[in-house]
Amino acid sequence: MTIALIVIVVLVVLFIGWLIFGYNGLVSRRNRVDGAWSQIDVQLKRRHDLIPNLVETVKGYAAHERGTLEAVTEARANAINAQGPAQQAEAENALSGALKSLFAVSEAYPDLKANQNFLNLQEELTSSEDRIAYARQFYNDSVVTYNTKIQQFPTVFLANVFNFERRELFDAAPEDTEPVQVQF
Repeated sequence: MTIALIVIVVLVVLFIGWLIFGYNGLVSRRNRVDGAWSQIDVQLKRRHDLIPNLVETVKGYAAHERGTLEAVTEARANAINAQGPAQQAEAENALSGALKSLFAVSEAYPDLKANQNFLNLQEELTSSEDRIAYARQFYNDSVVTYNTKIQQFPTVFLANVFNFERRELFDAAPEDTEPVQVQF
């Protein structure tokens, strides 16, 4: 009777240990995903703060490019108001497209391209884009790890009991995944 009781106690202790470590592991991964999303938010805010300065600088040189400037401003507003990874990704991809148009417009204005303020803002924006790309990659890696863990046996049981839900990836725009066409 004593050996059976010891075996039962050991099994109960092992089960409780598995519950504790499994739950804490899921919480840790969920918090890593939340932290990674916060980093994306920080970098996007930095980018959004640079855009009005860039638009004002371009306005002085290219006043008749009003449509492009309005498109950038509207895309920025949509990006600021976006909620969740899917909507945020879509809004940010639209903003990137509008910024590409703005930089394309700047090519037609040599004085603008030589303006130190414009060059500094362009460099800051490029730096922000690199940081955003890194933050997106880290976020997506964290989401993949988290989503995998909540679907694996045996932690899938804990995930279901404690309502750990799948997270969305921060996806690229469909046009960004298509092959690039180069013509000479």
